Amino acid sequence: MTKQEYLNMCLASYGTSPDYPFEDDFETAVLRHADNRKWYAIVMKVSRCKFGLDSDEVIDVVNLKLPTEMFGSFGSPDGVYPAYHMNKLHWVSVLLPDAPEDVVAFLTNASFEATRSKIKARKKHEMPENKELSTF
Repeated sequence: MTKQEYLNMCLASYGTSPDYPFEDDFETAVLRHADNRKWYAIVMKVSRCKFGLDSDEVIDVVNLKLPTEMFGSFGSPDGVYPAYHMNKLHWVSVLLPDAPEDVVAFLTNASFEATRSKIKARKKHEMPENKELSTF
């Protein structure tokens, strides 16, 4: 999958367009929720050697935030590695040229869900009609 294909997938699936908050000539793209502004993905160029691979080829990589129970479910055969330049307890790096598209889509969805707003259910405390508040 290319970077542009990935960004198109996110636009089609989540309605999000990339944000370019860094001064690197639009190389690093951030995808975030509109309501809470939390990142669910960051796409950047990284050398394969940063993942312990025997190559200096620079490729597109997407970092995704995953729930802790998902860690260990994917690995290098899937194109998934401990996160580059992020907290490795919460993020993974997915090598876009190597990872199967279904794995990329699944992990992106998991990241999107893990970073979405948590709306807490509030109990409605309604006063019965025709009741007055008493003062003590």
